[in-house]
Amino acid sequence: MSERKVYTVSAEIAGRTLTLETGNLAEQADGAVLVRYGDTVLLATVVIDRNTREGVDFFPLTVDYEEKMYAAGKIPGNFFKREGKPTTTATLISRLTDRPLRPLFPKGFCYETQVIVTTFAIDMVNDPSPLATIGASAALAISGLPFAGPVGAVQVGHINGELVINPAMADMEHSRLDLAVAGTRDAVLMVEAGAYELSEDEMLEAIIQGHNVCKDIVDLQEQLVAMCGRPKQEFVPPVVDTSLEEAVAEYMGTRLTEAMNHADKMAREEATQALKADVLAHFTADEPEEEIAARMYDVEKAFEQVFKEAVRSAILERGIRVDGRALKDVRPIDVQVGILPRVHGTGLFTRGQTQVLTITTLGAPSEEQRLDDLGVETTKRYIHHYNFPPFSTGEVKRLGGPRRRDIGHGALAERALYAVLPEENEFPYTMRLVSEVLSSNGSSSMASVCGSSLSLMDAGVPIKRPVAGVAMGLVTGANGQWRVLTDIQGLEDALGDMDFKVAGTNAGVTALQMDIKTTGITYDIMREAFAQAREGRLFILEKMNAVLSAPRPELSPYAPRIVTLQIPVEKIGALIGPGGKTIRGIIEQTGATVDVEDDGRVFIATADGDAAQKAITMVENLTREAKVGDVFLGKVVRIMPYGAFVNILPGKDGMVHVSELSDERVATVEDVVQIGDEINVMVIDVDPVNNKISLSRRAVLTGETADERKAAGAAPRSGGGERGERGERGGMRGERSDARSDRDRPRPRRRSD
Repeated sequence: MSERKVYTVSAEIAGRTLTLETGNLAEQADGAVLVRYGDTVLLATVVIDRNTREGVDFFPLTVDYEEKMYAAGKIPGNFFKREGKPTTTATLISRLTDRPLRPLFPKGFCYETQVIVTTFAIDMVNDPSPLATIGASAALAISGLPFAGPVGAVQVGHINGELVINPAMADMEHSRLDLAVAGTRDAVLMVEAGAYELSEDEMLEAIIQGHNVCKDIVDLQEQLVAMCGRPKQEFVPPVVDTSLEEAVAEYMGTRLTEAMNHADKMAREEATQALKADVLAHFTADEPEEEIAARMYDVEKAFEQVFKEAVRSAILERGIRVDGRALKDVRPIDVQVGILPRVHGTGLFTRGQTQVLTITTLGAPSEEQRLDDLGVETTKRYIHHYNFPPFSTGEVKRLGGPRRRDIGHGALAERALYAVLPEENEFPYTMRLVSEVLSSNGSSSMASVCGSSLSLMDAGVPIKRPVAGVAMGLVTGANGQWRVLTDIQGLEDALGDMDFKVAGTNAGVTALQMDIKTTGITYDIMREAFAQAREGRLFILEKMNAVLSAPRPELSPYAPRIVTLQIPVEKIGALIGPGGKTIRGIIEQTGATVDVEDDGRVFIATADGDAAQKAITMVENLTREAKVGDVFLGKVVRIMPYGAFVNILPGKDGMVHVSELSDERVATVEDVVQIGDEINVMVIDVDPVNNKISLSRRAVLTGETADERKAAGAAPRSGGGERGERGERGGMRGERSDARSDRDRPRPRRRSD
């Protein structure tokens, strides 16, 4: 066995060493690179299937990001104690890694390619997300595939008023920006961001600074390629015979323009499908039976190419869109709120033929999502889910779980609203939003942002400002000409070169996502896209504000009410009880949800006001400290010759001396009270040293206050304490003490005398 040759390159990136290594691991992969940044370590591998599949006319690239819980010293929390399906975080990182790589493969390259990125170690300082893109790019670059990389990737934060490259994971909690940027040496390929209302200029500056660091990472990868990269595979795209396209275009003439220019998606599709059927029939009429299927495939591709060029040229040359809008026009908007009964909040947002219904559900703090991934955060109180059923596009498809696209769109809409949510101490609810896409013709994710904002306000959630989103498109020409489109529909997304989604308030940007199909876009294009997106966003916000411009003053009557109590930290154990028995008892008796935080905050959540009050009383009684002057309705639990012991708080008794049982002379304790009786008593003394409480029924009957008793010189009698500490020995001590104190007093005559 020959000795392995290991190749390593390193560079300082943002003050830390980024190292790429190959040759030691995964030797059977076509490309394998170990990435190390601090103590975060990932392995990226690429394998290509050299056999082409019949009928595949797209690039079958698969990118998988594998989270291994051992990387953070964790054991998976599920029953099987092994990694299962990808977490949401893993799915999002897979998408982030895929998006900048896919455009860099040549058209016509149809070999199945798989990229797998595996986390080996994570130090909770250096985020693995940008490293996944770097590792995948480096593995592709040394594999010899016709990959037009390398690609660099960084994370950009905005902390203490400054842009920071690759900030520590814990520092992102204080950052106004969480931006992922990926690009080649010459252009930006992918952008994804969440922000706290930064301006468009600030966002663009962050992208530029991030891209500048990406260039250094590209240099590092090129050093590795120079040391050990395989010769790049020559790939010559298949020669396209345009004669059929020219014949199809000539045959259709002006009918194509008439068919494709419809504001209504269904009408346009009906007209273009009818025209396509005519074209197919015309160009396959004389074909032999055994060749007709291949001929139909060629004619259909030719039709689609002619259609695509017609749509793009109309935009580039004449500024005409298929639905008749100008380049900056937003489709007609309709806004409705509160349309569903009993749910906590609803927002129905319709833009053109894209329609999204978002429903808000409010819950107790204990209903927050628990995360079982490699991130710093372990819980999440704001959750957004996005559903894209097949009927929304008029299709018949099998229903299943959420796809990567659904998870990605849901995360984008979630990120867009995060900046305007109330703080937990102000609004301690768990918030779950579900966006149901009812009809889709482009930019359903941005419609979800608008619907979510409306739904939260309809539910009475005190968000800071409404949020809206709009998607920008791009069409480029061979001569460097380009046009930015506002509010793209599905056709313009499919046939265009960019999908640039921008969400925000009237004060700034809160979320950003950019996907492109070219090898990069310039800063000028992004600047123009930002400017048009702001115009479109403000227009949409105006339409939304005309219906609902601020949160409703009251929560939905069907939403739970949360009452916050503050108890001493040392009382948390008493509230929870052994094994959680006490707090479970409160929940079972009241039906309310009771959550306790480590700082002593107690959240009681229920839609039933009586249940809430009952739970509050029980919690207060469990954690309350008896003070001189407090009056309790207590139960007599034990009777002694010298007085009665009364339970005033859970697990806490006090003693009413016989002389304090009534405002008249009492012969025996049983003359006044029996075990099980409930009586009103006042605390007249608390002995913290011996943990004893003295009570008086007489003070309640006479209306005498603790201060008046003190001024009159009334001496408190020895009291009881914690029930758990009383026992028989406690009773004997109390009895002897009272016997001594009563020695010199005439003993009351018993009834039997």
